[in-house]
Amino acid sequence: MERKLFTALQGDNANELNDSLSGQGFRRSQNVLYRPSCADCASCLSARIDVSAFRPSKSQRRILRRNKGLTRRATSPWATEDQYALFRNYLDSRHADGGMADMDVFEFAAMIEETPIRSRVIEYTDTKTGDLIGVCLTDVLGDGVSMVYSFYSPDRPRDGLGNFIILDHIDIARTAGLPYVYLGYWVPGSQKMGYKAKFSGLEVYMGGGWQKMRDPENFEPARHPLSNDPIAEQVANIALPDIAR
Repeated sequence: MERKLFTALQGDNANELNDSLSGQGFRRSQNVLYRPSCADCASCLSARIDVSAFRPSKSQRRILRRNKGLTRRATSPWATEDQYALFRNYLDSRHADGGMADMDVFEFAAMIEETPIRSRVIEYTDTKTGDLIGVCLTDVLGDGVSMVYSFYSPDRPRDGLGNFIILDHIDIARTAGLPYVYLGYWVPGSQKMGYKAKFSGLEVYMGGGWQKMRDPENFEPARHPLSNDPIAEQVANIALPDIAR
């Protein structure tokens, strides 16, 4: 049973709230900040890259070389038809059975445009053809950049576009003098999220603070601290009708 802790992101202090809670493992979705808060598991770990500690691997340097022909452009958070067409192509190819598979153009526009904080859309185009190849919705935090959601052409599998967008965001953060790139959640043992553990300088939020990534191959998913508390287990097992009475 999945459980999340969330709060509305609004008002004049939205940027400050987003900065503060992002530093505590929260993520943004439109005008909501959320963090997993499951009773029996703490495997979803917020992850970020320490830019000063990052060193590209050989394979990551190859990815950078393969994508030298792409041009980056930062724009205001405004959805376009080209973005949605690329988004649909990406979902249909990579995540056809995922939770976002049925997202229509209006929901896509809301995902991009409904942001009460400093957000940018980073577009990557093929310099020769002008084709839109990749997109990332990016929040600008006080201590870094947060990759809210990225998608890219599935027709160029050898180019490693997903990894390239992360590598380029490391460059964006470094150029701006920002120390971190926030990647979202990493789950030990998840093949779909395994690429995040391949970035050096990775940190995960555990036990109320950020810790350097240990060996990801031997990283054991954690149980929630309250899951071993018999009182907490009794509370968790109370049926909703009993609480209502």
